[in-house]
Amino acid sequence: MNPGAVAHVVDDDVAVRDGLCALLGSVSISARSYGSANEFLQTAKPGMAGCLVVDVRMPGMSGLELLQTLKTRDIRIPVIVITGHGDVPMAVRAMKAGAFDFLQKPFNEQELLDRVLACLDKFDQEVGRQQTQEQAALRFSELTPRERQILALIMECQHGKSIAFGLGISEKTVDVHRFNIMRKTGTRNLSELIQLRILAGDAV
Repeated sequence: MNPGAVAHVVDDDVAVRDGLCALLGSVSISARSYGSANEFLQTAKPGMAGCLVVDVRMPGMSGLELLQTLKTRDIRIPVIVITGHGDVPMAVRAMKAGAFDFLQKPFNEQELLDRVLACLDKFDQEVGRQQTQEQAALRFSELTPRERQILALIMECQHGKSIAFGLGISEKTVDVHRFNIMRKTGTRNLSELIQLRILAGDAV
């Protein structure tokens, strides 16, 4: 678990949020509590580590509205929505809007802890994925515009001959560009190059 990860608990009921924070603290999970969605948004920022545990129904901004606001602000933190029996449809909408999970009241302590730990694990996986993607993208940073163009055509499964014909250059020139692409990216063959480009995703 990321040592800087925090479980952020948002609930308008002070007894509930204090109880949740105490429970999380008992298993060494750092927790912070907020009495409203707006209070949490005052400290929320992109890249924050951890997860969010939020009551779906609160005065002012609801848990669902908070989820939508986080999305518009590009704050990508996994969210567990806590819901009463009558709020299950709202929790389902929250899941569709990107929540990681929802927990229906009343719930037992171990169930909450299991969900929070799974949520924190998801955060760690996402951070690792982003770091891997950024590292992969960095290996394409030195490519020239022409090399990027040829790389894109390679990713479309075009062969050297068709690439050469489409660009009006010789097949030998295409081979030289492909060699330079693999040299700059540190890939040993076409298969490695394609896998690396897929891994880099939209970061290239």
